[in-house]
Formats: sequence, C-alpha cells, structure tokens
Amino acid sequence: KKEIGKLVRLLAELSPDVVNLPNSMLSALAPAIKAEMKVPVCCTLQGEDLFLNGLLEPYRGESLRLIAENAAHVDAFIAISHYGAESMAAFLGIDRGRIRVAPLGIRAEAFGNRRAAPPDPFTVGYLARIAPEKGLHVLCDAYRILRAGGDLPPGRLHAAGYLAPEHRAYLSDIRRNMGEWGLAPQFRYFGEVDRADKLEFLKGLSVFSVPGVYDDPKGLFLLEALAAGIPAVQPRRGAFTEILETTGGGLLVEPADPAALARGILELWRDPQKREELGACGSRNVRRHYTAAGMAEAALAVYRSVV
Repeated sequence: KKEIGKLVRLLAELSPDVVNLPNSMLSALAPAIKAEMKVPVCCTLQGEDLFLNGLLEPYRGESLRLIAENAAHVDAFIAISHYGAESMAAFLGIDRGRIRVAPLGIRAEAFGNRRAAPPDPFTVGYLARIAPEKGLHVLCDAYRILRAGGDLPPGRLHAAGYLAPEHRAYLSDIRRNMGEWGLAPQFRYFGEVDRADKLEFLKGLSVFSVPGVYDDPKGLFLLEALAAGIPAVQPRRGAFTEILETTGGGLLVEPADPAALARGILELWRDPQKREELGACGSRNVRRHYTAAGMAEAALAVYRSVV
C-alpha cells in the first residue's frame, strides 16, 4: 500500500490527462489513482488469461475476484483484438460494452519490399517464443507427416525465438524427436534474433506457421510474417482467424491437428502461384489494416472518449 501511494504521487506530478494500465493484473492501481488524481483510468487487456489460468486455487479465483472488483474503477478497457475483447469480457466478467478494440499494429515499412525469388529448398518457418503453448512440437509433427507421406521432398524447418531456461528440455525433446524421425539435418533453431536478424530470417521462408495450442489474442509474429510477404498456415483459433480473414494472407486449418496443418502446408507447396498471391495479399493488407499509426489512433480515440 505504501509503494502504491508513492507511485500515485509520482504520477500526479506528471499531471496526465489519462492513465493507462498495461494489463488487468495491475488493476489494483485503479482505485488509488481515481481517488488521488481524479483522472480517467484505462486498462489494456493483452491475454493475461493464459497466466491467470495457470495459477493454482485459491489464487486463481481470488485474482479473478479482485480484478472484477477493481474493474469498477476503470473507465474503459482496451483489447488488442476483437477475439480478445470477447474472450476477456467472458473470462473477467466485464460488460462487453466497456471494452474497446485497438488492434495491434506494426511498422510494416520496416519489412521492406518482398523478396524477388522464393527460397530453395522449400522452407517452413516458426518465429515465436520456444514454449509448449506456442506449438513448435505441433509444427514438427506436421513436418514429419509431410515427409513420411512422400509428398514433400527434403526441405527445411527453421525456428527462431526466445528460449526460457525452463523450456530448454522442451526444445531438447523436439530435437531428439526430429533425430529419431531422420529429420535432424532439416531442422535448425536460430536462437533469439534481434530485429535485423528477424528480417533476414523471414526472407528465407516459404511458409510461416506458429500453431499455438491456446487461443492467442495477439498474433504479433503473424503480422510480421505477413508484412514480409510470407504466406501463413495457422490454426483457426484466437486472433489468428480475424488476422488471416482480414488480410487474406494465408490458410486456416483445424486447431491441434498436425495432419490438418500438414495438408495446409502441402497445399501451398504444390501451388507456388497461390503462395505468391497469398503473400502479396497479406503484405498489402497488413499495411492497410494493422499499422502502428492505426493502432495509435484507435488508442487515442479511447482516451478522448473518457477525458
């Protein structure tokens, strides 16, 4: 309580017109800010349900009760996808009318022009945290199905992204499985990449997929791949559905189904023209619907509505 008081006094010195809390787990700040500063409070919803659902009882239930209680002091919630707005309204027990949507946006121009020629051999790529919930093991299983069926000639499966210490065993299991399947030479983990290396990594892909096993409300990695002109094959769940339906940049398949994912990837391997068309469409429409400027304007519109 003392530290919250110090924080509120510091914020008051800045004389803000509005305060935005970055997620609902910090909603305990809202009552103190409203009481001391008399300014509107907004709260962004960014998929914290994944963390909250991982808590043991009674902590999960107590956390949800406290968030619902603190929500009364929040003037507006901001979701980063339409899926996120619907799911978090139900999860936190918040009136859907109190949640506005400011879709994620990126600086698509930073991804430059699309590559002149596709990579050879055919390369499937994954760029996200290396963690079970992001589904790299599902993608590896789909790749195994493709190669075992004899439909796909030897290619490459490239992965990059942050690897937390607690998930090193997970990556080791993936490498062991790829070895047992005789696919180790075709799999490469590039580690955590900086921005320049990320852009270079994406240029080397034929198809992109991060087949998460939960309903991801963000999909930032998907926007980046589409901006780079890489067609995607994603499970029909979470924000992936609205992103690909809005951009037309890829295929949606049944979730948690490596065989369905394999069929989607195979479809794009067999049809280079379709890969090119989907890549061009995704790149074009990310720049139309998911820009950083558009995200800023949507957030500002929420702030103006409560000030």
